[in-house]
Amino acid sequence: MPSISRRNFLKHAAASAGAGAVFTIAGTKSSGSILGANDTVRIGVAGIHGRGQVHMGQFARMPGVKVTYLIDPDASLHGNRAKKIQELGGNTPTCVQDIRKALEDKNLDAISIASCNHWHALMTIWACQAGKDVYVEKPMSHNLFEGRKCVEAAEKYQRIVQHGTQSRSVASWKRTVAAIASGEHGKLLVSKAYASKVRWSIGFRNDEPAPETLDFNLWLGPAAKRPCNRHFIHYNWHWFWDFGNGEIGNQGAHQLDVARWGIPGGTLPKRVLSMGGRWVESTAGKPPFTDQGETPNMLVTVYDYGDCLLVMEIAGLNNRTIIEGNPKPQTKVANEFHTTEGVLTCGEFTRQGADKSLSLGVEAKTWAENEFNHLIFKNFIDCVRSRKREDLHADVLEAHRTIGLCHLGNISYRLGEQVPGDTPIPVFGDNEEVQKSWQRIKQGLKDALGLDLASTTYQLGKLLEFDPEKERFVGNEAANELLSREYREPFVVPANV
Repeated sequence: MPSISRRNFLKHAAASAGAGAVFTIAGTKSSGSILGANDTVRIGVAGIHGRGQVHMGQFARMPGVKVTYLIDPDASLHGNRAKKIQELGGNTPTCVQDIRKALEDKNLDAISIASCNHWHALMTIWACQAGKDVYVEKPMSHNLFEGRKCVEAAEKYQRIVQHGTQSRSVASWKRTVAAIASGEHGKLLVSKAYASKVRWSIGFRNDEPAPETLDFNLWLGPAAKRPCNRHFIHYNWHWFWDFGNGEIGNQGAHQLDVARWGIPGGTLPKRVLSMGGRWVESTAGKPPFTDQGETPNMLVTVYDYGDCLLVMEIAGLNNRTIIEGNPKPQTKVANEFHTTEGVLTCGEFTRQGADKSLSLGVEAKTWAENEFNHLIFKNFIDCVRSRKREDLHADVLEAHRTIGLCHLGNISYRLGEQVPGDTPIPVFGDNEEVQKSWQRIKQGLKDALGLDLASTTYQLGKLLEFDPEKERFVGNEAANELLSREYREPFVVPANV
C-alpha cells in the first residue's frame, strides 16, 4: 500500500487528538516481518541538540543501520548534524522540523527520541501508530497518563519500544538484582538511589522572540502556549514544569530504575512523600536564594512498598561551597540496597561489620560512556530485527513503572506547602536512611550557601496514598488531576491510542 499523504497524515493526527481515532501507515518494512541480517534498518533521530547526538553516533556507526532522518524544530542544527551523519555513516539524511513528515516515509523503520520530555510520549504513540519501532529517552512520559498510553500503543501495534535506561544492559546490575531476589544476603529493607549532580542557579532571562530558525509553536507541541525564553533552548527546560520533570525525572530516572528493579515484585508504591526545595546562590550572599527555575534542586522522596522503602536523594548544591578551601563540586550518582545482613552495591555485597566487600561474580566495571551506551542501542536494533519484544532490556512497561515514580514524587512535592525549616519529617522520619538523606540536604545548604535550614522554610510534600493497580491516588482528587495535563491541539495525547 502507498504511504499516506502529508495532508491526510495531519488530518488523522488531529482526529487522533480530538476524537480518539488513530492513523496507520501500512507497508513499512517494520510492520511485523523479521528483518534479515543483511536488511538495512533505517532510523530517524528526533531531537539532535544534546543527547540526540549520542543516538546519531551510536546508530550511524552500527553495521546494517542508517540514520536517514534528522528531526528537530530548530533548523539551525540541521546542516551541522547532517554533516556528522555523512562522516559517520556515509549517507545524507533528510532533515525536517516536524516528525509527522518523517513518519510518512514507508521506508523508515524506527524513530529514536531525544527531544524535550514533554514530547516523548506523543512521538512514541505517533510512531507506533505509523508502524515504526521506538527508542525513547528517559523519561518516556511527562505524566503518568502518557506512560500508560505508550504501553497501550506498543501493545496494540506490536511495536518494539525500548527505554533509554542503560543500566538494564549492565551485567553487574543484573547480578546484583538477582542476588537481592535470592534472599541469600538478607531481606531488603531500603532501596537507596542518589542522583546528585551540580545544579546551581540558571539566573533570570526575559521572554524574547524565538530565533527565525526555530519553529517555537512546534517546539511547544503539547504544552500550553507561552512566549519564548532562551532558558528553554536547549537544556534548562528541564527545570520548568511545562516541559521537564526536574532532576528526579532527569538523572533520577536512571537511579530510580535500578532502585525499583532491585525490589522483588516492585511496581508502583502504595504511598509517597517528597520534601525539599530550590535554593541557589545569591549575588548578595543572603536571601532570597532564588532563580527562574521551578523544580527542586534539593529533594528527598520516599516511596512505601510495604515490606521496604525506596529512598531517592537529590542534592544539587553538592558542596560547591562558598567556604574557602573546598571549591570543587562533588557529585553522587549511585544505588545501594540495604538488607538485614548488609549492603549491596553494583556487583558487590558488604556484610554488616565487615571491612571488605564480596564480589557477586561479575566485575563491577566502570563503563566508558560509548561502551555503556552501545549495549542498549544494540539490543534495540537486535529486537527490531527479531521482533522479540521479550528480549528488550528496558521495555515499555518497565519504563512506565519506573518513570511513574518520578511523576508520583513530583506530585507530592507540588501539592505540599512551605513549613518552618525545623519541622520534622512525618511518617518516615525515624528511618535511618531517610534521616541520613535529610541531613545531607541540610549540610549541603550550610556548606554551599551558609544557610541554616532551621532559620528558613522548606517544601513539605503531601503524603499521598496510591493504588498501583488502578494507577490512581486514593482520596485526593487534586493529586489525580496532576496525573495528566491540558493538551494543545493538534498535539493531544489521545485517551484511545
